[in-house]
Amino acid sequence: MRTLVSSSELAAALLDSPPPVLLDVRWALGGPPGRESYLAGHLPGAVYIDLDTELAATPGSGGRHPLPTPEDLQRVFRAAGVNADSSVVVYDAGNGSIAARAWWLLRWAGHRDVSVLDGGYAGWLKEGREVTTELPTPEPGDIEVRPGAMPTVDADGAARLAQGGLLLDARAPERYRGDVEPVDPRAGHIPGAVNAPFTGHLDAEGHWLPAADLADRFRKLGVHDDTQVGAYCGSGVTASSVILALEAAGITDSDHPAVLYPGSWSQWSSDPDRPVAPS
Repeated sequence: MRTLVSSSELAAALLDSPPPVLLDVRWALGGPPGRESYLAGHLPGAVYIDLDTELAATPGSGGRHPLPTPEDLQRVFRAAGVNADSSVVVYDAGNGSIAARAWWLLRWAGHRDVSVLDGGYAGWLKEGREVTTELPTPEPGDIEVRPGAMPTVDADGAARLAQGGLLLDARAPERYRGDVEPVDPRAGHIPGAVNAPFTGHLDAEGHWLPAADLADRFRKLGVHDDTQVGAYCGSGVTASSVILALEAAGITDSDHPAVLYPGSWSQWSSDPDRPVAPS
């Protein structure tokens, strides 16, 4: 399956035997809790996975959403019914920024057959497709998490990438500029990073831009064929959507993906020795 799938493509795939494994990862900063949204209605057969407790480790020195341990991640994906040969489709409320975290983690774990639903739950509803409140009971999967298939950097690596390559900051412009900082200890951005808000991946209808438009956007941001490119955000979640968008644009691929700084601004800004722009 491709990096992004449409509602019509997913609806057709759900008629296959076996159908793809569906993961609902709806979440919003400040709520409401994603599980409540899931219980109120979800795609048939979808299993809910919580960002805070299952797609991230405990907050701390690694930031607000550190990567989970391979053992914990394997347990979560197996409980959701993911097998080594499963096709997996992930969705969130709409823009794909949270679904991209689960997509990235599966890819990091070595599982390539994973896609994000273009338009998410909102797009599915808009097309009048079936939803349910019935809770699935998936058979445990057999996926083996082998971490490292997607590259990461620590804070030092992010600093080097911002100076010697291209480090894209997926946050809103006002947070990048340091006008506001609603969550983390200091306002601003990593010196040398370029703002690339994740909302720029979408059209007015909430669907992902065509590959050519995404590629044009990234070229204007300074991404070229020989550019070493990476991404960060507030806590390492929405930056995953930049990595997905680069692949959807055809700029990177599964063998040569962009780099993620998992600790992101939540980790960087917590260290008083790290410089902040604007200073």
